[in-house]
Amino acid sequence: MSVEFLWHERPKPARGPKPALTLDRIADAAIAIADAEGLAAVSMQRVAADLGYTKMSLYRYLPGKAELVAAMLERGIGPAPDLSDRPWRAALTAWATTLLGRYFGHAWSLEASTGNRAIGPVELSWMESALKVLPDGLTGGERMDAIATIAGHVRAIAAQKGGEEQLTAAMTLVLREHADRFPAVAAALADAGAPDQAFTFGLDRILDGLEVLLERRV
Repeated sequence: MSVEFLWHERPKPARGPKPALTLDRIADAAIAIADAEGLAAVSMQRVAADLGYTKMSLYRYLPGKAELVAAMLERGIGPAPDLSDRPWRAALTAWATTLLGRYFGHAWSLEASTGNRAIGPVELSWMESALKVLPDGLTGGERMDAIATIAGHVRAIAAQKGGEEQLTAAMTLVLREHADRFPAVAAALADAGAPDQAFTFGLDRILDGLEVLLERRV
């Protein structure tokens, strides 16, 4: 996969009419398809047709579908939030909450951001912004692992959007008649709060662990 097109701006023609298409316009058309029908529905042919162009027209802007998906991810996830002038815990909470919202906005981005793929400047800027707010006291590997753990938690919650509420409803239904067989589940469920608290709870525990680790090293 070629990633150069993600990292270098195309030179603008000095003369003549402006190009009819742009990489952003192509990516936006592909995103609209993926938002409505899923990533599998995206193809060079489909995007070109939706834009009113031939498939070959798109190859002037990117090599193929893998690169198209990379461009979609850059465009769909968008820039990281401004974390300046915030304590590190508040900054990482804002980072994780914003990322979760971006995943919720484009469910296909979870699939698009896995496996062997191209990494663009926007995606790398998310890593940069998070690493910059971590306090001193961690090794380079620990800093990378800390962000990977937070990002993994965000992805896990994004992947089960709506699923936790459905699971709670299903368990509540069967426990009406079988609570005596699963008393621990029934007790925990009866005392549980809103089903969407897993994100905040998990993130806070990750940050608590980092804080304890840093305090031990003082």
